Amino acid sequence: MTAPSSSITTRKGGRWIEQWDPEDETFWKETGEKVAHRNLFFSVLSEHIGFSIWTLWSVMVLFMGPEYGLTPADKFFIISMATLVGAIVRVPYTFAVARFGGRNWTIIAASMLLVPTIAAFVVMEPGTSFGTFLVCAMLAGVGGGNFASSMTNINSFFPLRKKGWALGLNAGGGNIGVPVVQLIGLAVIGAGGGPRLLLGIYIPLIVIAAVLGALYMDNITSVKNDTGAAREAVKDPHTWIMSFLYIGTFGSFIGYSFAFGLVLQTQFGRTPLESAYVTFIGPLLGSLIRPVGGWLADKYGGARITLWNFVGMGAATAVIVVASMEKSLALFTTAFIVLFVLSGLGNGSTYKMIPGIFQAKAAAKGLTGEEAASYGRRLSGASMGLIGAVGAVGGLGINLAFRQSFLSVGSGTGAFLAFLAFYAACFAVTWAVYLRRPAASESAATTESEAKTQLSYAEV
Repeated sequence: MTAPSSSITTRKGGRWIEQWDPEDETFWKETGEKVAHRNLFFSVLSEHIGFSIWTLWSVMVLFMGPEYGLTPADKFFIISMATLVGAIVRVPYTFAVARFGGRNWTIIAASMLLVPTIAAFVVMEPGTSFGTFLVCAMLAGVGGGNFASSMTNINSFFPLRKKGWALGLNAGGGNIGVPVVQLIGLAVIGAGGGPRLLLGIYIPLIVIAAVLGALYMDNITSVKNDTGAAREAVKDPHTWIMSFLYIGTFGSFIGYSFAFGLVLQTQFGRTPLESAYVTFIGPLLGSLIRPVGGWLADKYGGARITLWNFVGMGAATAVIVVASMEKSLALFTTAFIVLFVLSGLGNGSTYKMIPGIFQAKAAAKGLTGEEAASYGRRLSGASMGLIGAVGAVGGLGINLAFRQSFLSVGSGTGAFLAFLAFYAACFAVTWAVYLRRPAASESAATTESEAKTQLSYAEV
């Protein structure tokens, strides 16, 4: 079979690939693989910095001592608004790739990170109003959108047989931006530097990411927004069920990433340096283990791994509640890091479930072969952006829960009890929707049909 040509021509001020067929093995080996890996590398770089800017204020609040005149509740509200904006912008960012081109949008999205970073650099000093800090944190939320556009872009470059690895690497590389900004913050605090030094480090890195994206990335002309698939995904109940479960996994990861250091500082009286010493460990391990969650889901079934992962998250949270009540810093920190690891594991298993669910739906509809694969790709691709956005809103809920808990009882114990109840609900939903077998009292035809679909869901 003759491989289609892949010509990159100058159009609309960018590099455009006119023909792209990664499913053709000859094309992939001769042309596609090298181009796809190049785009993956620079997409990860931009997304990585985007995550760092999104979670920048989780570090900035550690610098903000009594001279800034902010209460712990004020600080939790600041990071909550950064989380909220980061979740909301994921939806338009998902569709921006097809509208502007993957390369072009990477340049735009990376360049936009300069706005919150420079704004924070200008105002970061005692005497600045709470409202000003709040606006700067909200601007930093644009970094949260980079995940959605990056995943959409890289999804177009790789064949189906390579997507799991490519998307896992892309997501993990981006997530690591969270512990990296916290590590850099640790180094700055340890060296006696101020918050402006941290911001000054990231400004040139943002420029480098945008320039490298312009020089080495490509757009694909065939990538189009499928509004029909988007509408169908919105109407499908599984999109919202998986959004609920993703709140429990990714929402926990990003929410705890913002709050961990501030909780240590507020509840246990840790200094900024003492908090920074451990803040990065949880997000780092949670990011690194995300691909393992996908691998386990491949091997044992995403629903099964997700189910037992929520059991583990509930157990870790119960230990945190005990440690919080006993004021045991060592036990609290250890259990919190375990919770981070489990949230990362769950990120991989829940995201792996999405394409499998829609593939199972295709089989239930009687579709086979390429028709079934096409249906699964359309619906899973359309749902991923929405699921990612709703999941990120979980981070907002976590930070608002911490804020209310500290206002009400002076510690995070109340918030952790709420999280424990939520993980129990996630466990129940996972079991009821994706693992429960049909009741014996149902008709034989219905039971046989549902049993086949349920088995497919259990293996996604």
